[in-house]
Amino acid sequence: MTKPTPPFSALAQLRADIDRIDAEMHRLLMERGEIIDRLVAVKQTSESGSAFRPAREADMMRRLVARHHGRLPLDTVESIWRVIIATFTWVQAPYTVHADLSAGEAVMRDVVRFHFGFTVPFVTHVGAAGALAAVAASKGDLALVPAASLSGNGAWWTALEAAGAPKIIARLPFVERADHPAGLPTFVVARPALDAVANEVTTVSVRVAGWGPQVASAIAPLADTIAAPDRALDGAMLLVSLPPERALDDVLVAMRQAGASVRNTALVGGHASRYTVARDGAQPVPVGR
Repeated sequence: MTKPTPPFSALAQLRADIDRIDAEMHRLLMERGEIIDRLVAVKQTSESGSAFRPAREADMMRRLVARHHGRLPLDTVESIWRVIIATFTWVQAPYTVHADLSAGEAVMRDVVRFHFGFTVPFVTHVGAAGALAAVAASKGDLALVPAASLSGNGAWWTALEAAGAPKIIARLPFVERADHPAGLPTFVVARPALDAVANEVTTVSVRVAGWGPQVASAIAPLADTIAAPDRALDGAMLLVSLPPERALDDVLVAMRQAGASVRNTALVGGHASRYTVARDGAQPVPVGR
């Protein structure tokens, strides 16, 4: 049986409601821009480098996902908010995103465009070294490096060990889910401003001799670890991500008990705790690291 066609007046009213909502959203975005103008004047952001504040952005995205419901897909609402946040951040203090394409150009472009939109300039690099060097030479640019980058010697994070070097300041995506359209685990590297650092998870570069499956298994319950071969020591260069409740000494002790020899450690940054969410937009759940 064919459904009756709604009266024209009802359709017209619904379309008018949509037009009203669209106009109000645009008005609110322009109002947000006016507030950003005042924010720049108060913070003098143009004098202090990038306005990117990953701790605040991570919190904003968690709250967005937690309150979301209804027909609008979570992918859509998250990407809209990412474009709004990233664009207004760029308006405060223009910056460029430098992306390491070692994980593949297509997947990395998805990461950049989903999280930073099309207004923020985007420069590609064949490997992490070029992206990190560009950030080191900049005032407030960002480097995006896949967590498992295969460029160079593999241990791209060793370039962050010096006191004056850029550091890891964020990990994307801010809220994880199995079917995320831009879910490649990616670190954001920058010259961190004091109020930009999020240290819920601490990232440490560790060099060890005697690395092997037994050592990897011993520390797996304690921290997330990325390993690159270190032929000079017959061992590995590690990027260790420590959750808030875990001290570096806990991991080092476990390594030594499993037969590894720790040669040196260096702090290379930190980021907000990882959160995961179900496809239906359920409350974000911390995964600890």
